[in-house]
Amino acid sequence: MNAPSNHPYENLTPDTILDAVDALGFRCDGRLQALNSYENRVFQLGQEDNAQLLVVKFYRPGRWSDAAIREEHDFTLELAAQELPVLAPLVVAEETLHTHDGFRFAVYPSQGGRAPELDRSDDLEQLGRSLARLHNIGALQAFEHRPQLDITSHGYSARDTVLDSGLLPDDTRASYQAIADQLLAGIERCFERAGDVGRIRLHGDCHPGNILRRDETQWLLDFDDCCMGPAMQDLWLFLSGDRDYMQARLNDLVEGYSAFRRFDPRELHLIEGLRGLRMLNHAAWLARRWDDPAFPQAFPYFNTRRYWDDYILNLREQAGQLDEPPLQWLL
Repeated sequence: MNAPSNHPYENLTPDTILDAVDALGFRCDGRLQALNSYENRVFQLGQEDNAQLLVVKFYRPGRWSDAAIREEHDFTLELAAQELPVLAPLVVAEETLHTHDGFRFAVYPSQGGRAPELDRSDDLEQLGRSLARLHNIGALQAFEHRPQLDITSHGYSARDTVLDSGLLPDDTRASYQAIADQLLAGIERCFERAGDVGRIRLHGDCHPGNILRRDETQWLLDFDDCCMGPAMQDLWLFLSGDRDYMQARLNDLVEGYSAFRRFDPRELHLIEGLRGLRMLNHAAWLARRWDDPAFPQAFPYFNTRRYWDDYILNLREQAGQLDEPPLQWLL
């Protein structure tokens, strides 16, 4: 007989989900669909009388403090109040963060749409304009309870998490530590070349999967990783491929961005450094969550020898990019 798991999400049953939302006064009709999410648990619910579909997000226990979650909610409400196309939580009884049966959760309106076509100049320019407006608002004040995106939190801490995880094969440990240290030294140089760039409130995880296009509007979703950091963190994730392709995408993105906010060209030095931090942090994230039964199912390749060999090779290739000339933006 398998030993029982004590992972808290095992207690998040369909009845618990429906009861939590019903307790807020919504009239759920029993339709319940799990949506793609790993860090939290997210579901779409139907309502009686063909009312609007809802999305409910149950926060991972122990990840964020109540104050940090409320800062996320307040930020999205602040953006929505300025008519930015973001999905903000619904306010019920003057509150956005609710509890039920030991779980904290928030309810959102469901938003349909499709992925934007980011090969199109018009779509990238539109995205750039939205991110510039987001950053203008993000620069008005600082988060007090959300994390800082920096080399310590996303680099050195991530490296140590992997080394301490017990998941590295013994004969790859030295290779991983050596290339991680080399990568971190190169990332330090990227930040030094950029200089004292500003830190503002950010989306923090603004990748194409967190954007939905409906009609002519691009909706920005999932501010769960919002943080303080350089503006480039919300831009570089749309830059991949060979150098010419990235340069063309950068030109489109910053063309739109510059219509509403000054783009700081010093942050071009951060692109490959931030990419390296994300690579380090991704493996650490998987290692931290490996006790969640959803993760071995969703990432079966992780914790295999093939994964670590390929990952170390990718880190080595990224380290080679850090001292290359940055992409250019002509003012």
